[in-house]
Order: sequence, then C-alpha cells, then structure tokens
Amino acid sequence: MGKSSLKMKQLPFMAVVCTIMLFVVYRTIKYQYYQEEIDKKWSIQEEEKAYPENLKGLPRGIIHATSDFELRPLWLPSSLRSKVSVYSNRNLLAVPVGIEQKNNVDAMVQKFLPDNFTIILFHYDANVDGWWDLNWSSKVIHITAQNQTKWWFAKRFLHPDIVSIYDYIFLWDEDLGVEHFSPSRYIEIVKEEGLQISQPALDPNSTEIHHRITIRARTKKVHRRVYELRGSTRCSDASKRPPCTGFVEGMAPVFSRSAWYCTWHLIQNDLVHGWGVDMKIGYCAQGDRTQNVGVVDSEYVVHKGIQTLGSSGHDTTKASKRRRTTPRQGAPAFDQRIEIRRQSTWELKVFKERWNQAIAEDRSWVDPFHSDRRSTRQRRNSDRIS
Repeated sequence: MGKSSLKMKQLPFMAVVCTIMLFVVYRTIKYQYYQEEIDKKWSIQEEEKAYPENLKGLPRGIIHATSDFELRPLWLPSSLRSKVSVYSNRNLLAVPVGIEQKNNVDAMVQKFLPDNFTIILFHYDANVDGWWDLNWSSKVIHITAQNQTKWWFAKRFLHPDIVSIYDYIFLWDEDLGVEHFSPSRYIEIVKEEGLQISQPALDPNSTEIHHRITIRARTKKVHRRVYELRGSTRCSDASKRPPCTGFVEGMAPVFSRSAWYCTWHLIQNDLVHGWGVDMKIGYCAQGDRTQNVGVVDSEYVVHKGIQTLGSSGHDTTKASKRRRTTPRQGAPAFDQRIEIRRQSTWELKVFKERWNQAIAEDRSWVDPFHSDRRSTRQRRNSDRIS
C-alpha cells in the first residue's frame, strides 16, 4: 500500500517534468526553425545584392560576370567543340610600346610568351602594321590609342573582371632589358616569398635609377627594405614607409590578382601619368606592406631609360639633355617632354590632395600601418577643430 501511494505521488511530478521537457524541446525546435528562416532570408537578401536589378531579366545560370584576353579560334573540329577550355596558371604581361622600341620589345616578348603568358601591347604611336613581320605578332593582343600612357591603358583595358583568370599581372615599360630575367623563375620566387606586389631589381649599371631600394643586391634572392643614412630620405630598420620599404617603382610592377583588384581602384581615371601611385601602392598589399611588397634580386632587368612617348621623330634623347632652338629667335623650342613633366608634377599634386581629402571624409577608415595612425588621427582632430 505504501509503495503504491508513493508511485501515485510521483506521477504528478513526472508529468510536470515531462511537460517541461516537451516545452523545452518545442522551444528548441521552434528557435532552430526561426534561425533557419532568418538564415534563408539573409541568404536571399545577399543573393539579391549580388544580383543587380538590371540583370533580373536573365536566369542566374546564364550570367558570365568576367572575361579574359585569351584568343579563340573562329571554329573548332567537331570533336573538340564540347570540351570546355580551362585556363590555369596563366599570367599577363601588358606593355605600352612604340615602333622605335621594336627590337627591345621583341626580346621581351620572346622571353615571356613560352612561359604561359598572355601578352598585350598598348600601341601609343598607333603603329600596329610595323609589328606584323614578327612571328609572334598574331599571338598577342594589340590595342592602339595615340599618345596615351601606360596608366591610361591599364585603367581602361585591365579591369579586374577582365584579368581575373591571371595569377599575376606584369605592367611593364618597354625599355627594360631582360637578358638576365626568367619569367617562370620570377613567378616561383614571388610565390615562395608571398609577395603580392613586386618588381625585378634593376641592374646597378642601368641608365636610370630613381630609388635605391630598386637596385639589385647581388647576394640576395629578394629584399624588402633599403638602408640609407645619407640624404633627405633616411632608411633604417625602424622605417615602415616607402620608399624605404613597402615600395616598388612604376616602371616594372608585378601584381597578384588580389593586389591588382585594389590597385586598379587606386588608379585615378583622369591622372594618366600615375605619379604618386607608387607611394600608396603598399595599401594594396593585402596585409603588411613591409612583408608583402618586395624586390626580386635573383631575376633582374636593365632599365635603359629611353623615352619615346611624347618625343618627336626619331630623337629619343632624354628631355633634360635636349635643347632645340628656333633658328630665328634663338629661344628654346617647344619641348613635349618638358610639358609632360609639368603635367605629371601637377597630377602628383592633385593625387596627394585627393588622398588627403579621402582620409578626411572617410571617418571609418583607419590607417593599417602603425607609423601612420598618429598622423591620421591628428589630421582628423585638426579637421574637427577647424
């Protein structure tokens, strides 16, 4: 009798426990369902954001948002038509060229073409016909626009969606000697070193060297900084800013796909000479510019310093040494190279102003490099006070 009464007393307790457990299970299932619905809702919203309104008329599967510079045949044998072309481990070389640099560009292309490179020649003198006698000419892309610069071409024809299949983008000048340079070995080194932005070192005997960090160090494979204790720019281990570290020059930069995506957005559409970009390019290094930007010493080039864009006729002498005079008055004649330099200097001033204005307006932006944060905060504080 005692046992049965004890069981009777436990029944209400068990019923309460079961009810609580069922309630907990119910709430848990309901919460999970609610969370799944929220996730679905956010997923749909994210998809809608990536699916622009002006594409709503197309089914998603038909949309191809990227392209490339790979040449396609007009027809294929029937046995190959169903095969999908997959491009992997491809790289891109883009060079502004003039017919007067034909021999040098020929040597450059013959170095790059066998190493799985797609090549674009930007003809700034509009002379394309003069290149057809070279056996590789039909294998490269030719784009022409009279008297336009490398950065003008790059901004308009190297959009990230167009070059997305290429692992590395080489945006080089035409006057680089490549006798001591191997493109394939260079790619191996930048991958090993984790360099997002790089350039080949310059032979110390190059005609023009503007920054000491670009000079080849004979005993190194790669260097990321330079030491300079004299002159206006002092560089030491404590230096964190270009041109002491995190710097490559505009004549021969090499970008990873991610770094180029950022750099393309940094290039100003109307500032065609690109002055000032090299000093800010470290912000596109996808991390620490003192580590992800470097100069490759073991694969180096010779900068010949031959300026042909903007020169007159076959005179390729540097503007600083060319002093033509008018026969009647004896005064210096109009010199395009001098005018180009004046334009470049003005563009540099404008670029700096835009950079500072962008920092002042973007309150959420924080300079990722420690040495610059204090000056950034001070500038913003002074803006508030004024």
